[in-house]
Amino acid sequence: MTSFSETEFSQKYNTGKLAFEQGRYRLSIEQLEQACQLISPYSRLGGEAKMWLITAYQAAGESDKAITLCQELSNESYGETKKQASRLLYILNAPQLERPKKWMTEIPDFNSPTSNQYRRVSNSNTKIKPKPQIELVDLSKVNTKENQFIWLSLGIASLTVISLFII
Repeated sequence: MTSFSETEFSQKYNTGKLAFEQGRYRLSIEQLEQACQLISPYSRLGGEAKMWLITAYQAAGESDKAITLCQELSNESYGETKKQASRLLYILNAPQLERPKKWMTEIPDFNSPTSNQYRRVSNSNTKIKPKPQIELVDLSKVNTKENQFIWLSLGIASLTVISLFII
């Protein structure tokens, strides 16, 4: 553990969480590992950072690292972090059920070097509809002269309100 810099830890921790939420698991792991080096592993924030790191490992397909870190937390940490790590370890060690391929949807990783295999192919039979053009109005043809309508409507409204109070 290096010297604790609260702002540096906070920046790396928040960047790691944000990267995880965006599905950028490698960046998340990198940032969270660095954040964990900046804080005591026995603190509340250190436990939270490691729990996020476990989740990022799992999402990135590094289940062995996730289980190892989870075992460390369930044995060495205290309080709520220990409880969460024990619960998560139980889930991580649960047997995986086989899912039929037809239930799964493959989501391409566009950040990988092989992502150019997923290119948008246009269909020559598809006709693209043109966007409707916005017509500009010539203001010289618009009647902009006041026609006293506003005063008439205000007069009728005020007479209606007065008549309600009189009755």
